Amino acid sequence: MIKLAITGVGGKMGSAILKLAAGDRDFQITAALEKKGHPMVGRPAGPIDRDATGSLTITDDMTQAIDACDVIIDFTEPGTTMDNFHLAREKRKCIVIGTTGLPEDALNQIRSTVDAKTVISPNMSVGMNLMFDIVDRVSKILQDGYDVEIVEMHHRWKKDAPSGTAMRLKDIVKGAQPGRQWEEIYGRKGLTGERKSKEIAVLGLRGGDIVGEHTVMYAGIGERLEITHRAYSRDNFALGALMAAKWIVRQPPGIYGMKDVLGL
Repeated sequence: MIKLAITGVGGKMGSAILKLAAGDRDFQITAALEKKGHPMVGRPAGPIDRDATGSLTITDDMTQAIDACDVIIDFTEPGTTMDNFHLAREKRKCIVIGTTGLPEDALNQIRSTVDAKTVISPNMSVGMNLMFDIVDRVSKILQDGYDVEIVEMHHRWKKDAPSGTAMRLKDIVKGAQPGRQWEEIYGRKGLTGERKSKEIAVLGLRGGDIVGEHTVMYAGIGERLEITHRAYSRDNFALGALMAAKWIVRQPPGIYGMKDVLGL
């Protein structure tokens, strides 16, 4: 079995991963973690440990927990994620990173590391990663005659905006049309004038308990194409993260994405 440490188990994603990993016979959960001062630290994570010790206690000490695991799944906050990434590299452990809102310098640190075993993606959903692939293909075909707008919707508790997934979609569109002089727009108000062909807009909506919805719109003259992914449960993200954890333990050192995991 793959020995798994799960961070942020008091959060929505961490708890979903914990629940699904507990029912997966490919995993032995060796650590359930939360940040220092979290009210769940020291409490049982549930009857999930398959050895004789009984239920697992939630801990805040990754430096102690990491030695017993093969892979870490990390959905936390940028600072914690980078600490866990560097520790995993030092200890030669695998890490799956789903944290969003990582600053560009942190992403560059991760991407430039050659001796780590990491899967990083702003969205672990299998369907969403297929959408990434489709958007890349469509954007190479629908070029100057089509205006591109990206709209994302999430629950009221989401801390970052636009979502990491929306930003990834924006980067895919731009990368597919490298000769186009893009101007990024993150909201419109007032007398903005006519829409310029070089604009690419990323708009974020927040409300209720929306798990996640992303649409890329290609608006031409006389027609409009929309590509949309809707998530109705966090389980699809959790299942993708667990798929990535199973995959990365068999790979040589490198920085990978879900595209690699899915063989796209």
